[in-house]
Amino acid sequence: MVLNAQTAPESFYERHRPLLEQALAATSERGFWTPFRESPSTSVYGEHAPEEGERAFREQLGKPFELPGHPGEGTVLPGETSPYGPALGVAYPRLTPAAAVAAAKAAAPGWRAADADVRAGVAAEILVRLNAASFEIAHAVQHTTGQAFVMAFQAGGPHAQDRGLEAVVYAWAEQKRHPHTARWSKPQRKGGDLELDKRFTPVGRGVSLLVACNTFPTWNSYPGLFASLVTGNPVVVKPHPAAVLPLAVTVRIAREVLAEAGFDPNVVVLAAETAADRGAAELAVNPDVRIIDFTGSTAFGDWLEATAGQAVVYTEKAGLNTVVLDSTDDYRGLLGNLAFSLSLYSGQMCTTPQNLLVPGSGMVTDQGVKTPAEFAEDLGAALDRLLGDPARAAGTLGAIVNDAVLQRLEDAAKLGEVAHASTAVEHPEYPDAVVRTPLLLRLDAGKDSEVYTREWFGPISFVVTTDSTAQGLELLRTTVREHGALTAAVHSTDEAVLAAAEEAALDAGVHLSENLTGGVFVNQSAAFSDFHGSAANPAASATLSDPAFVTGRFATLQSRRPVRAQQG
Repeated sequence: MVLNAQTAPESFYERHRPLLEQALAATSERGFWTPFRESPSTSVYGEHAPEEGERAFREQLGKPFELPGHPGEGTVLPGETSPYGPALGVAYPRLTPAAAVAAAKAAAPGWRAADADVRAGVAAEILVRLNAASFEIAHAVQHTTGQAFVMAFQAGGPHAQDRGLEAVVYAWAEQKRHPHTARWSKPQRKGGDLELDKRFTPVGRGVSLLVACNTFPTWNSYPGLFASLVTGNPVVVKPHPAAVLPLAVTVRIAREVLAEAGFDPNVVVLAAETAADRGAAELAVNPDVRIIDFTGSTAFGDWLEATAGQAVVYTEKAGLNTVVLDSTDDYRGLLGNLAFSLSLYSGQMCTTPQNLLVPGSGMVTDQGVKTPAEFAEDLGAALDRLLGDPARAAGTLGAIVNDAVLQRLEDAAKLGEVAHASTAVEHPEYPDAVVRTPLLLRLDAGKDSEVYTREWFGPISFVVTTDSTAQGLELLRTTVREHGALTAAVHSTDEAVLAAAEEAALDAGVHLSENLTGGVFVNQSAAFSDFHGSAANPAASATLSDPAFVTGRFATLQSRRPVRAQQG
């Protein structure tokens, strides 16, 4: 539907006001709530949605991606190859870093002039249209990241959209915290009261740069994208060279909505590049870039935080996700839950557990005391049960995203006692896909710290023997403080141990999960309820999402004038 450009912004806000109010309430209540259904079902999205989404994806392959009206200075040649085998063959408009920033900056005044309600309404309309395109986006995510299709649909579509909407309403609410106008009156003994009329206007910081990652191009990007948009900032979207298509679709839809609402579509521009380019570093130090959102390596994240001094920088980097295993009254449930956590998307998640800490005396279970060696063997058997069927394994593991993960997996196998070898799985639909089961190694806390205090991104985890549960909790505290983590977990039937684990997590600045044995997993988080990331440890400088994630993106500026002068 194309709305009249003069009325579209207000129409979008009125249309989506109930959605925005429900989402804002959900951030306070912290219970389960989502407007975007996660099931890729025809009963939810319509009978023809799956085939239409796949067709839309297929029609983009092997040719230039269409972004009407998008500035460009040539073409970024095709460079994306599906982890399942075929090259995508999609070319994109080329923008130099300077030109991308200039285009976004030129579009800023009109967007800044809109109020928070209008911007939130436009953002909500973008998200609703992204939701309608969830099948198209799912195929794009699957064939750029290696996620299995259902995961690509959920994480790349509705779950990402949830996180985007969460950021929208935090940004919307924080800008409305103060009144737009106020009359200030100070009583005086003589000469009448002093009176001023004051106006308060939230103003964005400037151009926002979004530097996206390969593995979760939409889920990790939507919070920053929408937080910046709603706070009045134009956004330069810089995708990972291996995962451009999901964000190109996102940019296309955003630009369509902006244009319909009467705004310059260059409020959102795409800065695609090849793997040989290094545009992110040049973009990051441009003096007009005032906000940066980044997901990726610790090295580049640290460089951004140290170097891009003109910008407020929000990062999500690497970490040592840790599980302390003390005791359990559901050993089978623990093993199944942990096996799935290690296997989901081949461990290529920033939240996958890496270090599994077991006391040398063993963990007490409903099946007897289990030594570290026995636990490792049992966990390996649970992995085999989960992944024994190739079709089920492929649906859980997905594919290895790139050669660097595969090389890391091969290198890790040489570092300790192998408790569960990583093996190849033949994908039933994609014979060229590289699929691997998790590698499980046994290490010693005292002897092997150089190994387990590094992040090993991919299907690699360590069963680390500690002197005691107390040492395990101390390792949780110290390693997360020093190296960071996105998640932590503990299993214990002892309330004193659980209390000590909570204290260790608070000291370390990491979110904690306790005794997960069912259908909730440590490497998953729910928007509007779970916080993701923490500025309290080195793995991230922000939380998705909370007020601190949005307030640095704008300033509230005031103007004032005497009442008499105004009336006269």
